[in-house]
Amino acid sequence: MEMLLSGNQALARGIYEYGGEFASAYPGTPSTEILETIARFFKDDVYAEWAINEKVALEVAVGASYGGARSLAAMKHVGLNVAADPFMTLSYTGVNAGLIIVSADDPSLHSSQNEQDNRFYGKFASIPVLEPSTSQEAKDFVKHAFEISEEFDTPVLIRVTTRICHSKGLVTIGERKTVDRGGFEPNIEKYVMVPAYATKRHKLVIERLEKLKDYAEKSKLNQIEWNDKKVGIVTGSVAYQYAKEAMPDASILKLGIGFPLPMKKIKSFASEVDQLFVVEELEGFYEEMIAAEGIEVEGKKYFSNFLELNIDCVREGFVNAGVLDSSVLKTLPKTESVLPRPPVLCSGCPHRGLMVSLKKLGVYTTGDIGCYTLGGLPPLSQIHTCLCMGASIGHAFGIEKAGKTAKKAVALLGDSTFLHSGITGLASAVFNKSRITVVIADNKITAMTGGQDNPATLKTLMGEKTKPVDLVKLCESLGVEHVRTIDPYDLDATYSVLKEEVEREDVSVVITTRPCMLFPSKIRDIPYRVVTETCIACGACFRVGCPSISAAPETNEKGKHKSLIDTNTCTGCTICAQVCPTGAIVKVES
Repeated sequence: MEMLLSGNQALARGIYEYGGEFASAYPGTPSTEILETIARFFKDDVYAEWAINEKVALEVAVGASYGGARSLAAMKHVGLNVAADPFMTLSYTGVNAGLIIVSADDPSLHSSQNEQDNRFYGKFASIPVLEPSTSQEAKDFVKHAFEISEEFDTPVLIRVTTRICHSKGLVTIGERKTVDRGGFEPNIEKYVMVPAYATKRHKLVIERLEKLKDYAEKSKLNQIEWNDKKVGIVTGSVAYQYAKEAMPDASILKLGIGFPLPMKKIKSFASEVDQLFVVEELEGFYEEMIAAEGIEVEGKKYFSNFLELNIDCVREGFVNAGVLDSSVLKTLPKTESVLPRPPVLCSGCPHRGLMVSLKKLGVYTTGDIGCYTLGGLPPLSQIHTCLCMGASIGHAFGIEKAGKTAKKAVALLGDSTFLHSGITGLASAVFNKSRITVVIADNKITAMTGGQDNPATLKTLMGEKTKPVDLVKLCESLGVEHVRTIDPYDLDATYSVLKEEVEREDVSVVITTRPCMLFPSKIRDIPYRVVTETCIACGACFRVGCPSISAAPETNEKGKHKSLIDTNTCTGCTICAQVCPTGAIVKVES
């Protein structure tokens, strides 16, 4: 039987079919749907949970592996940075039952703050890396990863990219097969990484890598497709699809194991072709290791490490290399120009009132990862830093301690982000006697990745009711003496509270109380409209950055366009009505 599955769905199916029993993750595009699929379709056989962050997700998955359950920890590429601490030493301890770490990389930064090639993490930690190139392989590679993990006593990194995660293909599905690895058995020299034992384990890691190199040479995951030998291409992951379509007559060495490389097979392949190229995304990971072996090869000279590859740019690279006739470029269909659609806070987003009030205060806002980061874009332009999860608090504190900035910095982060990485920053600010104000935009959900629950919500990924973290009590327990809550739809009250706390000579926390407008059962109140005769075209409503507000055909005496509200998308949040100086924005029933 075949099913049409995305790469993420296929990974989840693989966890089910090949005896997975435990899965943990922190949601992050493009990896999120792996855990959602497991929880939706396979929860009778596979336990799935949202962890508070990626480090915890991996640590719990490691514990489950030690306890005898084939396990998965999934995250986006920057999530592996958070999990790097346990990840690196996990290479030393090894596993009991098979353990897979999925790193979902995001070339072209579709929903990320950087482009990062996590194959380097595999090499860094001496952990094997598998790279599926289709949805079918995404499912199949789970089987191989579990087997490699258990045979070589190692975690296995499956590196996918946005196109693999979200593209769909036909997948042959099968029945679930389980394995019995037994429960946890104490082995202090294996699992307790004090220096004396870690030294011994590191030697085993080095020996294991040599065995994995031999495995890679023989594995069917690395396949040669012989065609015309004038051009040979080494490639893997989704880049294989582009290379094969761009150069259908070339010989290809397709790498399913991205690390360690089957260098003997590569050398043999190279000796059979006239010119050798590497097509890979993002960095020259294969290319560098192949060139280091003295093999003549070209790659990033023709295929960029900036943004994701596609068929067009791969064709162009081969044209520039002189192995493909330039006439092929003339036959390509021309891309039609379309109006850009920049990301924007949704109509009725509770973060909008915060941005308007912070802008009115004239403060700098050190931001974080979440929907509110979009407040850095015009017309709001009120997020001034964004680095990584939890960094907003450290940024605000650092700016304060530098003592060279006249304006005060306010840290802004969400409920899920605060729990993920903000708690320690706030504790440090209190301990070091800061005077910053921290705003926790508690919209009762992990919104940007699609509405996942977190420890401050009422249920788990498996749908079970749970006891949520009380953010007010948590902040108070960290030593914050001034914790206040606000409704960000009430602009006057929001501005007043923020002004008082910004002026306070102590750490303070302000927590919003409006849920995300996309996820509660009631997401709309009575929408608003513009009374054209009363509107003076001052533009105040435009400056709140609501996508439901646009320019009307009517203008004032100076030729400036009046405003128009789309009542089909307006949620009735009242923000625009509160900033209108003439009362021209009223409920549709008025």
